[in-house]
Amino acid sequence: MEIDLKQIFVRPASESEEARYRELMAQHHYLGDLAKIGHTLWYVATYGEEWVALLSFSASALKCAARDKWIGWDFRRQYGRLKLIANNSRFLILPDWHRPNLGTKVLALCQRRIGADWLAHFNQPLLLLETFVDTARYRGTVYRAGNWTCVGQTQGHRRIREGYSERDGTPKWVFVRALKHDAQYQLSRPLIQEYYRQESPKIMISIEHMSALPHYFKDIPDTRRAQGRRHPQHGVLALAAAATLCGMAGYKAIGGWVKDLGTKARERFGCRIDKRVRIVPSESTLRDVLIRADPVALDRALARWNAD
Repeated sequence: MEIDLKQIFVRPASESEEARYRELMAQHHYLGDLAKIGHTLWYVATYGEEWVALLSFSASALKCAARDKWIGWDFRRQYGRLKLIANNSRFLILPDWHRPNLGTKVLALCQRRIGADWLAHFNQPLLLLETFVDTARYRGTVYRAGNWTCVGQTQGHRRIREGYSERDGTPKWVFVRALKHDAQYQLSRPLIQEYYRQESPKIMISIEHMSALPHYFKDIPDTRRAQGRRHPQHGVLALAAAATLCGMAGYKAIGGWVKDLGTKARERFGCRIDKRVRIVPSESTLRDVLIRADPVALDRALARWNAD
């Protein structure tokens, strides 16, 4: 039976339909049912009153070397931007509904609306879709026809409760589909556009952490002129590092965080004393020290602190 592809529609499954959705997925998808955990949307494609296909989109993979290389980001930016990616974790065309171009049509309709749906359900914009195709079973024809980009293969590790298995499983093709023309650029740029920016993860710095930080920066050469050095470089770098770890981004935010430190905190960071008062460096001093400091040396110092 031929069908009119213009009569195919895609919509999120309602709460009352979820039991039927799960039953069909468990019965017909080779990976079985997938629990609805966290950010997850289930879609139903219909033709008239009939269900013809089911799709599931969920949180992106935490690690995927092929995807990460294609994006061009590093681990410092990656974890704050993973929420801008959704994973097409299931795609099932139901039995008796395998028709030419139907899969491509369903996928295209889903791509058009998922950005708005994701924002409405989770108050979270999306930039990119990803999916993994089992190389032993499929070639990713539907995704290739839908202008998804194959960026490589996984290493075959299976995800388990404790992390990832050491034994290799079946490698999978990794496909991505940008929802915005500049998705790759936005995800990889040093400072992402404000609309897509997530709240920076914040941590509490303990007394021991604050007191230890300056020590790790003492071996970094100070390229400032000797005249006018009011604050030791290792102390300034420690303050900037702590502010960044607490979610501050940019010189103004770092300077404000440092300025708000109490007397005890200033003492723990080893801030200089002037007339019995602990003085913190100004925003301009913070900027000057950070611009001059060797970024590789900074990275190594923080790595040693973190390891210890």
